[in-house]
Formats: sequence, structure tokens, C-alpha cells
Amino acid sequence: MIEIKEINKTFGDKHVLKGISSVFKQGMSNLIIGGSGSGKTTLLKCIVGLHEPEKGEVLYSNENFTVMDFEQRIPIRKEIGMLFQNSALFDSMTVEENIIFPLNLFTEMSLSEKRDRANYCLEKVNLVNTNKLFPSELSGGMKKRVGIARAITMQPKYLFCDEPNSGLDPKTSIVIDELIQDITQENNITTVVVTHDMNSVMGIGDNILFLYSGEKKWQGSN
Repeated sequence: MIEIKEINKTFGDKHVLKGISSVFKQGMSNLIIGGSGSGKTTLLKCIVGLHEPEKGEVLYSNENFTVMDFEQRIPIRKEIGMLFQNSALFDSMTVEENIIFPLNLFTEMSLSEKRDRANYCLEKVNLVNTNKLFPSELSGGMKKRVGIARAITMQPKYLFCDEPNSGLDPKTSIVIDELIQDITQENNITTVVVTHDMNSVMGIGDNILFLYSGEKKWQGSN
């Protein structure tokens, strides 16, 4: 579970987040929705530590992430998986190399163990036998699925997805939504998804936070 309390963020004289409080529940797809400029991506970045709020707290399983220094945050960061809006794959790396990249940074697993983990993650996203392909050889939907595979390679407790359906056709969007939902429920993790896709809201929105102009306007479920 993740809890945020009175999160405030400004950029210059622009007040982007205005006292946002919420709880994101374990084993659920928690969606942050709102129009462009509502503050939803900024809120996500505050939660994962890419932005620092001027005021407020972020608690991971009751641990106050906000007051921790860089070193203290490392154990929690190892428990976070992140799917970026553009997938953020390394073009010069194969699919397998992209997926094991976090394992190279944070573990001392052997190469064979890393490859086994990559194969497992690729199987989870229905991309077996794509290990040696490069991102340039993949469709948009396949890149998203590789991004998901990389996000789960560390077996995270927390999964964050920034606009996972951006640029995808409706059919592929449903596939991505179902993957996120399946991974969340099978592993009982806390998933937070930023989206403007109302089909996602209706399809996987277990817990929905609606932002408007940096303010929390509503929270509930379908």
C-alpha cells in the first residue's frame, strides 16, 4: 500500500499540485486520471521520487519515503517497477539486454539466472523468442510489453505506469490493460497507472483518483 498526504508541488509561480491526499491499495490497479495539465504525471513523479514535493508525505507500507536521503531510499527503489510513457527502451540493446538491465544494477545474479528471469518475464507478457530482437524491430505494442517485462524483472512490490496506452490502437490498449491487471492480481502488488484513456478506467479501474487543475476532485471505484 502507498499513502500520500497533502502533496504540494510548484514550478516557479505555478502551483501544480494542491494538497493531494490518497491511498493506493495493494492488489489493485489504482488509476490517476484527469485532463492535460491536471497534475497527474507530476504526482506520479513525486510518488516515485523523481520530483520532490515542497510539502506533504509519501509513505510506502507506512515508511516515510519523503524524509529519506538517497541511500535510505535505495531499498524501496529496488521494490519499484516503472513503465514509462514511451517505454524508454535502449535502442542499442536487445530485448533481453533491456530486461536484465535492472538486474545488472541491483543484483549479483549470474548471467544464466538473469537470462532465466528475462525468459520468465517475456513469457508473462507473451513475447517468447524475442530475446535477440532490437527495439527498432518491434511494434509499438510489443515495445510496451517489453517495457512491462523490464518493469517486473525485479519482482517489484510497486508498479507504476505512465500513460501505458499512449499511441496504441484500441485493440492493443486492451491487451496492455489486461497484462497490467493480471500482473497486479497474480503478484498482489500495488499498481498505480496514470491515464487519460477512459476504456482503461472502465476496464481496470479498481481505485480511481480524479485530478483537476492540481486538485483532488473525486476518488472511488467503478
